[in-house]
Order: sequence, then structure tokens, then C-alpha cells
Amino acid sequence: MYRKSSISIREWIEKSNKALLVTGARQTGKTWLIRDEIKKSGYNKFEINFIDQPDMVSYLNAKISAEEFLIRLKMIMPEECKVHETVVFFDEIQKCPEIVTKIKFLVDEGSFKYAMSGSLLGVELKGIASAPVGYLTVLKMYPMDFEEFMIANNVSNATLDMLKERFEMCIPIDDFIHQRLLTMFFIYLIVGGMPDAVKTYIETKDIREVDKVQCDIVALYKEDFSQYELEDKKLKLKSIYDIIPAELNKQNKKFIFTMLNKELKFDRYENSFLWLKDAGVALPVYNVELPAIPLLASKSSNTFRLFSSDIGLLTSAYPAETKIELINKNGEVNNGAHFENAIAQQLLANGFEPYYYKKKNIGEIDFIIEMSGKVVPIEVKSGKNYKSHKALDNLMNIPEYHVEKAYVFSIGNIETKDNITYLPIYLCYLLKEKKLEKMIIDLDLSGL
Repeated sequence: MYRKSSISIREWIEKSNKALLVTGARQTGKTWLIRDEIKKSGYNKFEINFIDQPDMVSYLNAKISAEEFLIRLKMIMPEECKVHETVVFFDEIQKCPEIVTKIKFLVDEGSFKYAMSGSLLGVELKGIASAPVGYLTVLKMYPMDFEEFMIANNVSNATLDMLKERFEMCIPIDDFIHQRLLTMFFIYLIVGGMPDAVKTYIETKDIREVDKVQCDIVALYKEDFSQYELEDKKLKLKSIYDIIPAELNKQNKKFIFTMLNKELKFDRYENSFLWLKDAGVALPVYNVELPAIPLLASKSSNTFRLFSSDIGLLTSAYPAETKIELINKNGEVNNGAHFENAIAQQLLANGFEPYYYKKKNIGEIDFIIEMSGKVVPIEVKSGKNYKSHKALDNLMNIPEYHVEKAYVFSIGNIETKDNITYLPIYLCYLLKEKKLEKMIIDLDLSGL
């Protein structure tokens, strides 16, 4: 299946002299993608998996020098893995994270290219004292987004090009195609973007089989909670993770700690929330006190909404009736939690840091991002009355906030009214920051 991250890995193999570290939650396809791109490249591959080969952890342990590490590595490599023709792939390096500290020497020595991957690296690598700045390219992988889901389901390049063109020109999509894509998006809300779940759906079209895959992935996550956390944190992590669906279904989606324990105070659970974030299994979207650049300056660190890292895993936690309503695109059912989770994970995957804003005399704005140096509010509507957005109107009518444009994602078609752009929910993957190809500044140094 096509993954956008394959381009970054391919460019690294072809052009970069640095090592590569691929991070992300379990089951997002990191290992498969690295193997596939190395195979396509023509390089030889020497792989060590520190879970499947636990003896390698002690053999390449932290106490040996970087020079001794390389000697030991070469001793176990087959003859076909020649110098300058081989990528060494360390998988599941959370079991041997000290390797990261040796990368500077290995890159400078230059015999091989080095790729590393693993789960929980956001957690494990916090303990590494000397990160090799300047020697490491870090790529974070996310679940498959809706564009990748469409490609996996054989949507044509012509259709994808048409969608991009209509998005850029703000021209409505043909209603026949619009309805077909809405139907596919509602299936995406059930299947999600975990590659195994998508593969199972494509092969079987059976949501029950997809659900089995999703349950297995959630079980792996919960196994991680037990394996990597101290005893007193295990139940906290599980409690927080399990309550995400219920919290998102409430009218007030702010995470309420008393849902876990009536005597609870945030500081007792803060590390557990951060662990889930760093492990890539939960996405906190923080409140900002002021919709002004930079948003980070007014971030409230203990007020947030907590989303699942994958919309399919979120939906799998709801009753079977919820899936049936999504399949039927029942407009009478509130699908707000699913729509908002899909937008939250897409914004993050597209490089944005999403926040939300709430003020008594304005209302609540679902998401606020920084885009092209401006504050851009985003509303997400799951019902038919998507042009009713009082909070957004209130915000945009306050001159001192200087909000120039906003987006509303819904089941509706593409439309622009004043400075609000209405977009179909399935086009969320196209909302990206424009990349600058070059930014050349030539200084006049005459007279200096």
C-alpha cells in the first residue's frame, strides 16, 4: 500500500549521509516501509530486531565503545553486506536505545547507512543523555490518512488530481463523486489508518474482521502500558486511554479528570498523559487563552481535549450500532467525535500543532492553527446545518484578533462565503502549509 513517508525514506537512502530514525505508534507500518524502500533501492540490508533477537541487546550493549560496537557489528554481518552498499537496520531499538548515542561515530566512520525504528521512542529516548544533533534525520509516521486510504482502495490518480484542483480553486465537486467520497470517508471512520486494518478491509470488506485487527492493536498498546511503566502508573494509563471515547462523546469535550477519580488532581496524572502522547497513542489538543500568534504563548497546559491517534481505533471502542450508523451515513446521529478526531490526527500528520479556543462571550472553536503566519480557526460540523457556526462568527467579528480566514469541514461541498471556506470532510488531507522552495537573502557587504 502506498505511504507518503516512502518518499522521505527513499530520498534519505539516495541523498542523505545522516542516519535515519523512524518513530511513531505501534502498527503504523514503520518496519514494513523501511524494508520495502531498502529492497527497492538496490542496497543490501542487514537487519537486527532487538525483540526477536534479545541476545543482540547484550552483544551490542551500552558499555562497549563505539569502535568496539562497529567491530562486533561487522563480525556478525554476512559477506554480501559490503561497505558502502549496505543499509544496517536496527528495529525495535527501544530495547537498546543506547545505539542512538553511537550514531555520530558510525555516521562519521561511513562504512554503512543506518536506519533505526521502534515503538515508544518518544518515551524511551528521553533518557538518552547525548542525542546526536546533526547526525540524525527523524521521520515520524502516522496512521494512513484518507488520501492513502483512497489510493489503497484504487481511487484513480485522475480523481485525486481533480480533488486537489477543486480544493485549490474552491470549485464544487460533482455531486455524484462527492457522495461516493463521503461514503468512503464514513468507512474510513470505521476502518481507520492502521495498515493491517486497511489491508483486512480491502481483502475481506468485513468490518467484523477489521474490528478483530483493531482489538489486537489496542491489546498491544495496553501490553506496552504494563511493560514500560512503573507499577503505580499502569492503571492510570489504562484508565485514561479507555475513557477517551466517552470524553469525546460529551457535549463538553474538555478532558474532565473527575471522570477517573473524584479526588483527582491534574499533577498526579500529568506524567501519564505525557507518556500516552510521547508513545503516540493519544493526541492532546490544548486550549489557548488568546487566538494570537504565537499560539504556544497562551497554551493552557492542564486544559485539553484528548483524541485517539487513529480514528479506527476510536470507533472500535464504540458499540456495533455506531458502526452501522456510520455505514448508513445517518445524519440524525451525532458523528462529531469521529469527525473531530479525524481532523485532529490529520492536522498533526500535516505538520500543524492544533489547539482549541473557548471563551464565554464567544463560544468554542473546535481547532485553531497557525498557517502562513496567521491564526486560522477551523470548525468541524457533522450535521446538515453546517453553515450555522455562532462561535466562529463571534470570533471573526472581533477586529483586534485579525482573523482573516477560516475553514469549516462538513458533509457539504466546496463553497466560499466571505472569508469562510467550506470544505468536504474528506478533503482534510489537503489542508497544508505551503512550502517555500527557496528563501535566499543576499546581503550587501560592501564597505564592511
